[in-house]
Amino acid sequence: MDSNRKPSHSPAFLRHYTYEPPPLKSTGRSRIQRVLLWSTLLIGFPLGLLMLSWFMTLPDVERLTRTNPTSSALMEARQTQAKEQGRSVKRQWMWVPLSRISPHLRRGVVGAEDASFFTHEGFDWEGIKDAAIHNLEAGEFKRGGSTITQQLAKNLYLSSERSLFRKAKEALITWELEQRLSKKRILELYLNVAEWGHGVYGAEAAAQHHFGKPAHELTSDEAAWLAAMLPSPRRYDPLRKTTFLTRRHERILKWIDRQSAAPVPVTEE
Repeated sequence: MDSNRKPSHSPAFLRHYTYEPPPLKSTGRSRIQRVLLWSTLLIGFPLGLLMLSWFMTLPDVERLTRTNPTSSALMEARQTQAKEQGRSVKRQWMWVPLSRISPHLRRGVVGAEDASFFTHEGFDWEGIKDAAIHNLEAGEFKRGGSTITQQLAKNLYLSSERSLFRKAKEALITWELEQRLSKKRILELYLNVAEWGHGVYGAEAAAQHHFGKPAHELTSDEAAWLAAMLPSPRRYDPLRKTTFLTRRHERILKWIDRQSAAPVPVTEE
């Protein structure tokens, strides 16, 4: 018998004794991984395009270092609302440099709206936390934790809608403002575009409208009344001294007096 000859096997032998590995089965984990991959691609790609287009629509904050705004999103929104309601509201607004705004008003607004303005970088995390706790306890949104810079971002560029996208955009613009502008410039912008009544914008128009004098002549008492209005400037009026407005005015006036006695004025920060 030829020892070099390979043994031959019948088809039946091959069928029963030859090992054939079973076909690979997809495990539950691999199916989940495929689902996650496709979900990421289907959701992430359009979301990425949306975010890219969103970033491209952010305003050019850099130009505020060279020029003053000629209007604001809030002013335009108020005009649109008035037209829709069949009303005509004359806009009272006159830009003045920070040096032509009473130091009392500068101090009063900082004390009323954002006491840590000169030390934070756009966001007052303690204020945000306190506001969140207050709102949770009240069971509704009653207090915001917005800084002066955040309010400026909203007044200049954004709508008043409450949404996560709007808040995210506000946060990005706030960061840009803090990076590009000095604190004095941010305060100057804010004081010139803040709303102080129906159709009244900026410190100069507010001083003329409510007290019949230019902004640089405001006394500490008058400045405290204007600062006290800022939470709801179209609701409160210094001539109608409600209990809330009076108490707020008293607190702000004390703040102004303390800051006036400080060795370094807040506007020199």
